[in-house]
Amino acid sequence: QVQLVESGGGLVQPGGSLRLSCAASGSIFSLYAMGWYRQAPGKQREWVARIASGGATNYADSVKGRFTISRDNTKNTMYLQMNSLKPEDTAVYYCNLFPSTDNYWGQGTQVTVSK
Repeated sequence: QVQLVESGGGLVQPGGSLRLSCAASGSIFSLYAMGWYRQAPGKQREWVARIASGGATNYADSVKGRFTISRDNTKNTMYLQMNSLKPEDTAVYYCNLFPSTDNYWGQGTQVTVSK
């Protein structure tokens, strides 16, 4: 069983940056493709970025060029570096396997982009 804990969210002004972390328990983290997802108020949860076990990455068009996903398999941790943040990036951000698995949704971390 893998448990995932997100951290690093906060309040930031438009144009600012944040770095999210996803800490995974369990020794099998390195075997799986992982993803970041987000859910804005009143909207469905959406996929943001994914990273394969070997490091290949893909991004949603809305964040391409601004967000960078990475992972450190030695620390069982995944990251999301978010730059040039926009108000529309405001959401609760979650990490999960890719494709996502219902059992592994955590509490998420709130990101608010506002003046």
